Amino acid sequence: MDRAPFHPGPPAEVTATPAGDRWTLRFVRDLRHPPERVWAALTDPARLREWAPFLADRDLSTPGDAVLTLVDGDAVVAQPATVRRAEPPRLLEYTWDEDLLRWELTRTADGTRLTLWHTVADRGLLPMVAAGWHLCVDVAERLLAGDPIGPIRGAEAIGFGWTELRDTYARRLGDA
Repeated sequence: MDRAPFHPGPPAEVTATPAGDRWTLRFVRDLRHPPERVWAALTDPARLREWAPFLADRDLSTPGDAVLTLVDGDAVVAQPATVRRAEPPRLLEYTWDEDLLRWELTRTADGTRLTLWHTVADRGLLPMVAAGWHLCVDVAERLLAGDPIGPIRGAEAIGFGWTELRDTYARRLGDA
């Protein structure tokens, strides 16, 4: 897989809102693939390993406990997760350690509008979270288009524009 021509796409639509004593990032991207294909990329462990920041120990398309293993180079950290809602192919909600992620897929004329709500404890993390998901979704888009480049995770992301994305998202989110 040749990553040399990979460059991140334009910034996503993002907002930050308080959620009690936590903060929620709303991250919106349009993808050129139908919701059913995007759903499979969000739930199938074999597909997740090709783009997500974690490995899943099971298919996430049904409610119940799971383990999501964060990968950063040789470092791996298994973290508990619980799929709370799974309504294929439109809604997936799960906890990941102390975070809450909610993915909504809406059919559009050209494919799917993907909306991710990612709730974290620290507002200052939101630009970093947005930059990470930005790269992951770009990689997922390539995977869905039949041009996989392999996951870009952890410290490796710095070499693929993560720092610039983080700074862009910090400005858009009001220097979160």
